[in-house]
Amino acid sequence: MDALELLQKVRRIEIKTRRLSDQLFSGEYQSSFKGRGMSFAEVRPYQNGDDVRSIDWNVTARKRSPYIKVFEEERELTLFLVIDISKSTRYGSARRSKGDLLTEIAATLAFSAMGNNDKIGLILFAGQVEKVIPPKKGKSHVMRIIKTILEHEPQHEGTRVDLALEHLLRIQKRHSIVFVMSDFMGELPERALKIAAKRFDLCAIHAYNDREQHLPKVGLVPVVDAESGALQWFQSGSKKFQQALQTRHLKHKAQVADLANRAGAGCIALSDQDDFVPPLLQFLKSKGR
Repeated sequence: MDALELLQKVRRIEIKTRRLSDQLFSGEYQSSFKGRGMSFAEVRPYQNGDDVRSIDWNVTARKRSPYIKVFEEERELTLFLVIDISKSTRYGSARRSKGDLLTEIAATLAFSAMGNNDKIGLILFAGQVEKVIPPKKGKSHVMRIIKTILEHEPQHEGTRVDLALEHLLRIQKRHSIVFVMSDFMGELPERALKIAAKRFDLCAIHAYNDREQHLPKVGLVPVVDAESGALQWFQSGSKKFQQALQTRHLKHKAQVADLANRAGAGCIALSDQDDFVPPLLQFLKSKGR
């Protein structure tokens, strides 16, 4: 897209998502996450009533008496948006693709974090990590993030969520809020997701398209793999084909949800035609309880 078209698209997304953020999400975002960021302050001897989960076992072994870690509340938090820009996220209808959905969610969350005076960082990935924007505050920074998501063209094939999370773990040592957004078409990142969920307040947003489970019955159709470019022909009217398609989609959706649950992360599954506001609000409210 040319510069004018990009500018217009950025502006449209700003108007839509800024309004959502101001009216609906800022309060829920604040109550869900503010005050959950904790940084290490010191160790001290264990006292009756202390939470045993705070025991520092290394110091306890060295001192031969129980010590606990003491944390202090951070005054600000960091929101990291880890977003899949692989070719498969471009799949969707004329109204909206999976990538469009993820961009709108990312912008809404970024404006919510901005309203809370938090920092926002960005990682874009496909088959490799392709773009990293370090966390900063402010509207100009949020606009830069939105513009980058819209204009960046993937340089690598595939979807490697694990590499994106591993990169995040290397560069972000402090507790952060992390939304990893993808259609999770590649190998599921079991190990990386578990490690990231222990360090961060992590939520996976799984985007899909309804035609990944139901194709129109229009006879013999060519189907191209968006990631590899491989072409196959299928008889769309075949009952066996339609059942296999739905079974494959439902299995994949369940696998992503189960993986997130076992890792201790949140998970929101959304069709690219869905209104993302109710599920996202519900998730934020559940975090604030």
